[in-house]
Amino acid sequence: MRVFSEIGPLKRVMLHRPGKELEHLVPDELERLLFDDIPYLSAAQAEHDAFARLLREQGTEVVYLETLMAETLRAKPQLKEPFVQQFIREGGSRAQGFARELAAYLLQLPSEEDLVAKTMSGVSSEELGIRNRQPLAELVYARNRFLLDPIPNLYFTRDPFAVIGGGVSLNRMYSATRSRETIYGQYILHPHPDCAGTHFWYERHFPYRIEGGDILVLSRQVIAAGLSQRTTPEAVEILAKNLFDDPESEVDTVLALDIPNLRATMHLDTVLTQLDRDKFLVHPGILGSLRIFILQPGAGTMQVRETDAPLRDVLRDVLGLDRVSLIKCGGNDRIVSEREQWNDGSNTLCTAPGTVIAYDRNHVTNELLREHGIRVLEIPSSELSRGRGGPRCMSMPLIREDP
Repeated sequence: MRVFSEIGPLKRVMLHRPGKELEHLVPDELERLLFDDIPYLSAAQAEHDAFARLLREQGTEVVYLETLMAETLRAKPQLKEPFVQQFIREGGSRAQGFARELAAYLLQLPSEEDLVAKTMSGVSSEELGIRNRQPLAELVYARNRFLLDPIPNLYFTRDPFAVIGGGVSLNRMYSATRSRETIYGQYILHPHPDCAGTHFWYERHFPYRIEGGDILVLSRQVIAAGLSQRTTPEAVEILAKNLFDDPESEVDTVLALDIPNLRATMHLDTVLTQLDRDKFLVHPGILGSLRIFILQPGAGTMQVRETDAPLRDVLRDVLGLDRVSLIKCGGNDRIVSEREQWNDGSNTLCTAPGTVIAYDRNHVTNELLREHGIRVLEIPSSELSRGRGGPRCMSMPLIREDP
């Protein structure tokens, strides 16, 4: 794995094609499972396939989370039972209460692909044929209640881990709903032959929350980290210290950007993404309230200071550029800006310097980018956008060439 920028030609990327887990969303559980609406699976898959096809057309190798996980279990069958037991153990009290039955059911599935798919889509009491063992619970809960919850956020592969340089931050997720996503990362990154020797800057058992949508790799020496709804200052400090202290890392500056703690701005990459060496797309709603902290190594301790300089100037200085352009999502129209940011207009994926993939629905922002010389490749987005994440959220770069 090798990612030293946000904009270098994207050579290998990990996706997850939305699966049955989306059809296990129900209205009463949407808030707990971090969704605002229920995507139509067939259309979401077609949109996601168009995304993957476009990536391949740009010369990017696409690999899938579910495939890598199945390959790991096939190559090392001794990991299958520990994986299942860990998945149940971290699946909450309902899963733990039926641990024996769930393990037996999952381990008898005919293939590694079926096992991985079932851990993603969830297991209901009806599937296990469990009735009347807990009569009060059966009456209170719906008849088809899940013993092992589905994981509908999986198609946002950016968040469970992040490749930084030649190493990885394997993250601790904000919500219990998403915490099991990093189990896949644990099993892929440690034993999978493609990931042998992976260097870890952060681990999922660390005590503080951090997610990949809050990590931007701006250069070999500089990363930006969002202080957000999903990522804590303590986690950013640990990540920065590990990067500064390890001779395998070239990072000497971490920009900590304190953004609003809101659902609409849950991650840094929902309000700021890089388009080219000197161009960034930004949600204008953060510019008036953004606090910027600069973390750098010091003599015996880490140096942290807050700066009053505008974001544009800070990016220009730390990246050693003559100038930086901040292009506003939605332009100067506040209504358009808020609407398109909600639909991930700021969340673009750079496939090469000056070339980005964006949702087609954000037509005002996309046209504005073209006016600034950015090549915009659009993908359909009626269903995928219901999960509140765009092309960057849906992709985990594994290899980028130098820009």
